[in-house]
Amino acid sequence: MTAPPLTIRLKAEDDVVIARVEILPGTAIPGEHTTTRDAIPAGHKIATHPIAAGAPVRRYGQIIGFATEPVTPGDHVHTHNLAMGAFERDYAFGQAVRDLPVLPPGRRATFDGYVRAGGRVGTRNYVGILTSVNCSATVARMIARQAEAELLPAFPHVDGVVALTHSTGCGMADSGEGYDNLQRVLWGYARHPNFAGVLMVGLGCEINQIDFLLDAYGIERGRLFQTMNIQTAGGTRKTVEEGVRRVAEMLPHADRARRQAVDASHLKVALQCGGSDAFSGITANPALGAAVDLLVEQGGTGVLAETPEIYGAEHLLTARAVSRSVGEALVARCRWWEDYTARNGGEMNNNPSPGNKAGGLTTILEKSLGAASKGGTGNLTAVYRYAEPVTEPGFVFMDTPGYDPCSVTGQVAGGCNLVCFTTGRGSVSGFKPAPSLKLATNTPMYRRLAEDMDLDCGRVLSEGVPVAAMGRQIFELMLKTASGAPTRSEAQGFGDSEFIPWQIGAVM
Repeated sequence: MTAPPLTIRLKAEDDVVIARVEILPGTAIPGEHTTTRDAIPAGHKIATHPIAAGAPVRRYGQIIGFATEPVTPGDHVHTHNLAMGAFERDYAFGQAVRDLPVLPPGRRATFDGYVRAGGRVGTRNYVGILTSVNCSATVARMIARQAEAELLPAFPHVDGVVALTHSTGCGMADSGEGYDNLQRVLWGYARHPNFAGVLMVGLGCEINQIDFLLDAYGIERGRLFQTMNIQTAGGTRKTVEEGVRRVAEMLPHADRARRQAVDASHLKVALQCGGSDAFSGITANPALGAAVDLLVEQGGTGVLAETPEIYGAEHLLTARAVSRSVGEALVARCRWWEDYTARNGGEMNNNPSPGNKAGGLTTILEKSLGAASKGGTGNLTAVYRYAEPVTEPGFVFMDTPGYDPCSVTGQVAGGCNLVCFTTGRGSVSGFKPAPSLKLATNTPMYRRLAEDMDLDCGRVLSEGVPVAAMGRQIFELMLKTASGAPTRSEAQGFGDSEFIPWQIGAVM
């Protein structure tokens, strides 16, 4: 058998190649007419020709940063000699839009989901306990624990009673971006199709009053959506007792729900990456993008997010925007983030993380170019605010932080009923009530964390599996998971603690 090449060249015009494995100093790189001058860790970059100080450096055929000193062929290119820099981007609004037909209903793939009121479709069947404020978090968890222990065994068709608590809801302004974010999140979860019933618990005196939320979003109380306050109920013990009683009333209705065949247009998939490495943009991310293209063809929806992690690659998305207004909405969110980080004493290049850099990523530009490929190759049909309801099918974008739990919280609030999460370093997490698939970017990590990973996308490199074929495997796994097959994170019990609404503004 022929040994695999030592390095990966992504584009002919690139200034660097990527080490597939750790490479020793003095190693000749076949086909590149260069010899390594340093030890090169797996996933890291090697210069293939001289680069002057201040000159742009390209990977993926795109600028990933600028040399901070003269770079010699064979040099290790990383944080010691590559940095961010300003450069013009051609947004080319809509110039790459294509005519992409959607399959008619009779030809679409199907999965077995829970059809809710209004035609919404769930992939899981939970009863949820939501909190208006952190002050009611402990009580909400008490209600969920007692209900699961004492009641749930009698209702085998209910996936669980889950308490989703958070750290805000008071000590905040009663208007503005932060308040709006929290209300959109709670409204989105209260009506999420993966919840058969919801109980919302407050303290009673908080800024984020439950009645204000209900009035703002036209939510009506009923048999499967109920609310209560600790102060009105008479304290902790009485609130827990009453909360368990109300959950007991919901469980028989939830237990009567049954899965039925629906087509794949009902899938809304949150596209995430965390603990990324240099292989993310070569294996799992483009493979997930290929799966998204298949999903969009079915009339489904792929929701890309993490604005700080498409920063520097946004021009690749605006070129695919179906209208100039959609493209400009994405650019506007990037400008907002530039201002937001600056006024908080940060910068966009504070991302990547130390783990990302250890995995070979140097700048946010490089990370973003790989992250953006999760969205596939289709048209960008809409741009949404954080936790805003996602109503447009196809490939869309939601403005969120790059912090994974916070980002996914917004996507699930927007209606995502499935999460696909690529990881190179090995992120472990889950996001109830939506199941989360973990897609490993490299085979060594997959083998090391096999109990936490759902699919080894590193086989694109380790076994030569085509990206399109891996994308097909991801798509089939989406359908299987949406039909009820448990994910690794569900089997491990993840998902209760990763509910983190995005906090903006002063804590007062």
